[in-house]
Amino acid sequence: MRREDFGTDQRGNSVELFTLQNKNGTQAKISTLGAALVSFARKDKTGVLRDVVLGYDKAEDYLSDGSRGYYFGATVGRNANRIANAVITIDGREYALEANSGSNNLHSGSCGVSHRIWEADCLDDERNRVALKCFSADLEQGFPGNMTMKVSYTLTEDDALHIEYEAVSDKDTVANFTNHSYFNLGGHDSGDIGNQKLKIYAKAFTPLTKDTSIPTGEIRPVKGTPLDFTEFKEIGKEIAQDYEQLIYARGYDHNFLLDNDGKTALAAEAACEETGIHLYAYTDCPGVQLYTANFVEEHKGKGGAVYGERHGFCLESQYVPDACHNPQFQTPFLKAGETYRSETVYKLGLDR
Repeated sequence: MRREDFGTDQRGNSVELFTLQNKNGTQAKISTLGAALVSFARKDKTGVLRDVVLGYDKAEDYLSDGSRGYYFGATVGRNANRIANAVITIDGREYALEANSGSNNLHSGSCGVSHRIWEADCLDDERNRVALKCFSADLEQGFPGNMTMKVSYTLTEDDALHIEYEAVSDKDTVANFTNHSYFNLGGHDSGDIGNQKLKIYAKAFTPLTKDTSIPTGEIRPVKGTPLDFTEFKEIGKEIAQDYEQLIYARGYDHNFLLDNDGKTALAAEAACEETGIHLYAYTDCPGVQLYTANFVEEHKGKGGAVYGERHGFCLESQYVPDACHNPQFQTPFLKAGETYRSETVYKLGLDR
């Protein structure tokens, strides 16, 4: 494991970068700022090492990213995705959150843990694992409870990156974490991802309202819609169709319902013919959000690469957006003293 300086945050605090590498040369780089996945690289079918997640060269650039609202590679919490009207009710009490996406709360607000420095909690060279922790005080971000949260990254010899979350609060609260990496299997600097193929192991999705991107509460079968990824399909094949859900979101930004019974299972796969790199995404969460970088504006990323709209796709494992207001979905409420645990695995393979 390599440990190095990665710059400073807005207050001048030092940010570190940890590099995990296995015997195959596959690498994962994790920053203490936002517990973010900065790089995930493996050799393509020609032997060239390809970094397949979008990101930046230093911590200061991630702070600028935060102001744009892109969340490249970040650990998002306490609550991932949207909460309608920026308010939650827990134990009969209303808690006001930041309305940072129209009238709604998105990714816990502008000061969520995705913008905080996490502390290195455990560095395990033998297991090729780094664990980070962060403390969130009662009513920080508007959420009740003093919460201690941990996230660990473990790179295994089969090129799988295991991301494990854990959180405990002293009050009933919300716990719903995700990783917000943008994948491009042609390489982070290869541009549009429209020709890359995707398969999602879900038969239904949650449609959005027109102006708020909040789920309506409906569960809609994917069959017969452009959101049907039950078989491999190019991401760009139907993204511009005249379908109201695609129009509302300017592309894909939808939650797909998984049938995994709370156990870690394959949720999605993606593949790039040019590089041969194949991504397998596993989770124990009830949903996965597909986002196709619909609102990413042109700007510079790692190594001077220019990122823009549709230059990456996210597979964010999480609870259904706004599930705290929709009891028909599994809810992200955490009881005081109980432990929230969740796992996501991103594995890189090779198609020849």
